[in-house]
Amino acid sequence: MGTTLDLGDYDPNDPDPWLALHLDQSMPIDPEAKAALLRGAASWSRRWMFNIIRPFVFVFFLLVKLLRGISPRYPNLNGLLHKTIHWGLKTFATPDANLLIVRHFNIGTELLAFIKANAGDVEINTVPLLPRTLKDLEDNVFLQHDLNVFNFVIQLNASLRKQGRDLAPIERPDFSMISDEPFEIPRTKKGWLNFVDVQTAVEVYTPLYALMLPRSDFIRASNSLQLDEVVAIYIGKILGTDYHLSFIKNGHPLVPLSTMQAGFRLMLHGLDCEALHGWLRLMKRRQAQGLPMDPRATV
Repeated sequence: MGTTLDLGDYDPNDPDPWLALHLDQSMPIDPEAKAALLRGAASWSRRWMFNIIRPFVFVFFLLVKLLRGISPRYPNLNGLLHKTIHWGLKTFATPDANLLIVRHFNIGTELLAFIKANAGDVEINTVPLLPRTLKDLEDNVFLQHDLNVFNFVIQLNASLRKQGRDLAPIERPDFSMISDEPFEIPRTKKGWLNFVDVQTAVEVYTPLYALMLPRSDFIRASNSLQLDEVVAIYIGKILGTDYHLSFIKNGHPLVPLSTMQAGFRLMLHGLDCEALHGWLRLMKRRQAQGLPMDPRATV
């Protein structure tokens, strides 16, 4: 990173921005994930290569959108897409980038499982995604992730509407599905080509997603990024606190954003999910200590 993140090197006349973010505790993000994000943001790949390739990615994206306007359903190369993503991440992405991507699906599965477990008698059938290696991503993980989120929202609300009720605060929520320990995700190898940070990788991968999947699949994937606020509201109804909504920055899907912004919003989606998962870990610990779910409340 070009910095030690050592408080002993702090100079008030030249404060290190990465040290400030390293010490900041405004968002309850897992320390390992936060360190990986910081290293990626400070890397030359993010500072230089990201800005160089963005114009080319933008032009490529426009061409893909034109193609999809002519042929919305074909090509449909889902299997090849997932193999390409696996190969690209293994060959070019840093171990930090790969860690953040693989852990994201585990986090998403636990967030949805928390809502389901605390929603009462509801019928929800989604596919748990718990990859541990890059190879596991080939098993339709990216597409299934998007399907899971929309199916979850549809099935949850259909069940609640059928019963004439909504989610409500629970005196003692079930946190059993929220992992206390780090995910068992082995670090990938660092070869001489593994220099691409996670945001640059996401920026390149996004138009490929649009090219190799039918238009409906890509639009659904893009719109799913704005469901972060919806999921956070569900969690707030269960916990009886809205404190964590200040972490969510992706916007509500009733006002959809352009698919051209999908790469940046995918990064925000990852950050939102990390913050929500970290928050539930914190709430799990507060519950074990007999503290209120809302940190603003007095004991």
